[in-house]
Amino acid sequence: MSEIVLKATSRTVTGKQVKALRRAGQLPAVIYGHNVTPMPISLDFKETSYVLPSVSSSQLITVSVDDKPHVALVRERQVHPVTGYLVHIDFQEVSMTETLRVTVRLSFKGDAPAVKTYDGVLVFNLEDLDIECLPANLPNFIEVDLSSLKEIGDSLRVRDLVVPANIEVRTSEDETVVVVTAPTIEREGLAEAEAAAGEEPEVIEKGKKEEEAED
Repeated sequence: MSEIVLKATSRTVTGKQVKALRRAGQLPAVIYGHNVTPMPISLDFKETSYVLPSVSSSQLITVSVDDKPHVALVRERQVHPVTGYLVHIDFQEVSMTETLRVTVRLSFKGDAPAVKTYDGVLVFNLEDLDIECLPANLPNFIEVDLSSLKEIGDSLRVRDLVVPANIEVRTSEDETVVVVTAPTIEREGLAEAEAAAGEEPEVIEKGKKEEEAED
């Protein structure tokens, strides 16, 4: 069972009225899921802001609503565009007997010999994988060992990763995870990245659509 517990209370306040909750130090949220009626809840802002940064998108936590436990995943974190403070959380309640499809981050470990020997540059193509498994088997991350990258052009594909047998990888096995390139290629890639600066920021986590209309 999850080791992280967030205490919450059910709420009836919705829409623009949730601003009063925030002024009182509360954080509005919602729990939803398969065969679960969406439940508006309220969390302690300070506690949640302290706990959630260390929680990954594939990590189970327990949301205790009025002392009733709900095992859940964090599906969406909405933040204020100016202050960066949390303004709303979406939790997905899970059944421990039903498989889940989630995104799990990749954790890169070790040194690639080609970097030291040939001044090679690591170019990362994937930062996470789509996987499917039972909730009890959800990993916080999947480790990627870089020590096999010995020459310029060496790469690791999804099929090269060591993944537990009880986890099904849904990302294409032919997808490149990381490749070693020559320094000149990296400089060209950096120039392209700088030219693309200013585009829309990426959405880190996206779950169900916010159920509350606010200003």
